Amino acid sequence: MKFGPASPADAIGGVTVHTLRQGALVLKKGTTIGPAEVEALTKAGVDEIVVVRLDEGDVSEDAAAASIAQAVAGEGVNVERAFTGRANLFAARPGVLVIDRAAVDRINDVDEAITFATLAAFKPVVEGEMIATVKLIPFGVEGRLRDAAVAVAGKDTLRIAPYVIQKVGVVSTLLPGLAPKVIDKTLRVTAERLAPAGATIIAERRVPHDETVLAASIKELLGLGAELVIVFGASAIADRRDVIPAAITEIGGAVEHFGMPVDPGNLLLIGSAGGVPVLGAPGCARSPVENGFDWVLMRLLAGIKVKRSDLTGMGVGGLLMEIVTRPQPRTVPDTEGDRNVAAIVLAAGRSTRMGGPNKLLAELDGKKLARIVAEQALASKASEVIVVTGHQAELVEQALEGLKVKFVRNPDFAGGLASSVKAGIAAVSDSADGAIVCLGDMPLIDAKLIDRLIETFAPDRGHLIAVPVSEGRRGNPVLWSRRFFKELMTLDGDIGARHLITKHAEVVAEVPVDGDSAFLDIDTPQALEAARRG
Repeated sequence: MKFGPASPADAIGGVTVHTLRQGALVLKKGTTIGPAEVEALTKAGVDEIVVVRLDEGDVSEDAAAASIAQAVAGEGVNVERAFTGRANLFAARPGVLVIDRAAVDRINDVDEAITFATLAAFKPVVEGEMIATVKLIPFGVEGRLRDAAVAVAGKDTLRIAPYVIQKVGVVSTLLPGLAPKVIDKTLRVTAERLAPAGATIIAERRVPHDETVLAASIKELLGLGAELVIVFGASAIADRRDVIPAAITEIGGAVEHFGMPVDPGNLLLIGSAGGVPVLGAPGCARSPVENGFDWVLMRLLAGIKVKRSDLTGMGVGGLLMEIVTRPQPRTVPDTEGDRNVAAIVLAAGRSTRMGGPNKLLAELDGKKLARIVAEQALASKASEVIVVTGHQAELVEQALEGLKVKFVRNPDFAGGLASSVKAGIAAVSDSADGAIVCLGDMPLIDAKLIDRLIETFAPDRGHLIAVPVSEGRRGNPVLWSRRFFKELMTLDGDIGARHLITKHAEVVAEVPVDGDSAFLDIDTPQALEAARRG
């Protein structure tokens, strides 16, 4: 292939290397020069242009890309017409992308002029999704190199394994403390996972966490025609002799592998019974967020056998995200009755809905609202009490005179609630494991409720956010693990942190409460009068 400058007349048959703009003339990169182009270039006063010409035996970039793409496309793969040296490959059907990694490496090793990129192996794909691309770097390549790339490719370098399993049975084991709504949510999440594969849950059973009862349920689901059985344990599998693996072996099945180097997803178990795969799901499989369970589930739904070597090879790239339920590095797990939690009282607002007076200085039973809340926080098991002031800061601080609290002034209080939350969080001592955020206008919150939230806070059990709840409605105050301080510091405006509770639902512990104490805030004169009458 020849590359270099030429006069317009001598450039006929060549291909432009760069886009050329001169006056009204625009000649795009990759244009083949003919008589019309020569005339336009001459008219524009262009004396020289850089072109490439193919030598005898060379193959154009489009022809080379197309032939290599056709060579690697296996079952379920379509090849798009090559353009500008690129041929894209697409999934012709939904399924799991299966790749011959060695063949891909061989193609890329032929010459630097030839590149071949794919999605990750075993990725679930939908029909029409782009899965790979062949790109030629220069405008042409020697025919022998194109032929070499085609020769090292196999017809199944890329293929889409179609989903073949459609009937799934689910067993959930039960222990005291596991709420029915957790199982309901797990079933919804599982059904959503199965839907792209066209699979459905044909039956689900809820049984005690006992190997004999569980074994009978697995056997029942197999008898109903389940092509895959998933077991969600009330307690994580701890050993090959634990309840779930023991139940599989009790019905004549086999435990093929326990554990995987993917986090979240470590405690996954793969077994089989009667030729049907049985999965012991890790706890993270209850969450819709991608985890190691997805990697195995989708392969099985496509009829792809998951061998031990497949699992052990997942370590590189297997750390999918930080697991918020895990202890922080170099920290000592909390012990029962010894939790270091700060209390933050937000008392910086402007009381705009009160029509003038500062509601935090209003009195209820002879005490100002801000003082009522601060005193209850001090009477609780909170390790320190931080009061965030802003609007009429001096008056609010005077109202709390004599109380052993740490005042923090928020100069941005007019910007909304978020600025006060951030000011309070920033003031929490480094030794604190978490903070409970109390609103200064909620006088019915007492030390007992604050203590219950602190007692519920249990990082070692995955309880990182504690929220009071009544009849399905969540109230205040909310206790946050230090894990979420960075996220709380990103809040903005007059919006609280409710969206973070939803985001991290798997670590939320709900504390049942009676009455309106967790919901009543004094925002209006009418609410204040109602509280005084009550």
